Amino acid sequence: MLPQAKLDTLVTRHAALQAELAGKLPPETFVKLSRELAELDPIVEKVTRYKELLREIDDVAAIAADPGSDAEMRSIAADEKTALEQTRQRLEEDIRVALIPKDAMDERNVIVEIRAGTGGDEAALFAGDLFRMYERFAAQQGWKTEILSASEGTMGGYKEIIAEIRGVGAFARLKFESGVHRVQRVPDTEGSGRIHTSAATVAVLPEVEDVDIAIDDKDLKIDTMRSSGAGGQHVNKTESAIRVTHVPSGIVVFVQEERSQHRNRAKAMAMLRARLYDQERQKRDSERAAERRGQVGSGDRSERIRTYNFPQGRVTDHRINLTLYKLPQVMEGEALGEIVDALVTENNAALLAAEGGAA
Repeated sequence: MLPQAKLDTLVTRHAALQAELAGKLPPETFVKLSRELAELDPIVEKVTRYKELLREIDDVAAIAADPGSDAEMRSIAADEKTALEQTRQRLEEDIRVALIPKDAMDERNVIVEIRAGTGGDEAALFAGDLFRMYERFAAQQGWKTEILSASEGTMGGYKEIIAEIRGVGAFARLKFESGVHRVQRVPDTEGSGRIHTSAATVAVLPEVEDVDIAIDDKDLKIDTMRSSGAGGQHVNKTESAIRVTHVPSGIVVFVQEERSQHRNRAKAMAMLRARLYDQERQKRDSERAAERRGQVGSGDRSERIRTYNFPQGRVTDHRINLTLYKLPQVMEGEALGEIVDALVTENNAALLAAEGGAA
C-alpha cells in the first residue's frame, strides 16, 4: 500500500505553493518556490490520477458485483476492473519511485573528468573515445558540452580532458559513470593483431554553486601564465591561463581554453568547487560504504565498472552484470542510454528495498 498520509501532505503542499506563487514575492523566493513546485508537479499529477483510478475501480467493482445488473454488463465491468487493477499496480510503482528521496544534486550540470590510465598511447586514444561517447550522448539529450581543459595524447586522444555538460538532470543520468573503464582491442599500431587491454578513469562531479560549499580566498593561490598548446595558440601573447591551488586540500586546477583571464578564472573556480564538494561527498559516502557497495557500486574511481570488448563487439557493466552486443552504438552515444537506464533502475530498486527495510 502507498503511504496515504505522505501523499496527502504532498498534495497539500503543492496547493499551498500555487497559492503563494499567485501573490507578490521577492524574486529569490519566487525562484525557490517555483523550483519546489516544478519538482512536485509530476508526482502530484500521478497522485491525482491514482485517486481517480481508485474511484473508477470502485465503480466498476460495484457493477461487476451487482446481481441486479445485466450479465453481459457484469462481465464487461469485471474485465475493465482487471485492466484498471493492472494500471493501478504500474502507477503505484511509479509513485513509489517518485517518493524515493532524491539526490540534491540530481538536476545539476556536471563536470566530467576523463584521464588515460594504464596502456600508454592506447589509453589516451580510449579516453578520447569515451569523451566523444559522452559528448554524443549529451547532444542526444539536448545538453551542451564545453571543454574546460585538455591535454592531448602523443598519438591522439587525451591524457586528460575535463568538460562541462549543461542540462537539466545531467548528474542524475551520468553519476554512475564514475569509475575505471577498461577497453580490449587491437591497437592500430599493433602489427601482430594482438589484443591489448587499456583503461581510463572517469569522474562525474555535480556543478556546485557558491552556496553549496564555502571557499575562503585566503586558502587560494592563484597564478596567471601564458596559454600554450592546443587551444592556446591564439592567446599565447597574453597571460590568460589560470592555475588555482587550494592550499588546505592541495587540489590544483588549470584552465587555458578561453582568451579571457576572467572567464578562465570563473571556470577554474567552478572546477575547484566541484572537486572540493566531491571530496566531501566521497568522505561522507565512505561512512556508508556497505550500502554503496550494492549493485551499482560505490562510484569509487578505483573500481572497474565497465569493459568495452571490440573484438566481440560487446560492452559489459560489471556492477549489474549487463552485457550488450551493441558496442558501436554505445560508442556513438546511442545505446549508452540503455546502460544508464538499467543502472538508474537498479539503484531505484535498491533504494526502494532500503526504504522498505527501514519502514
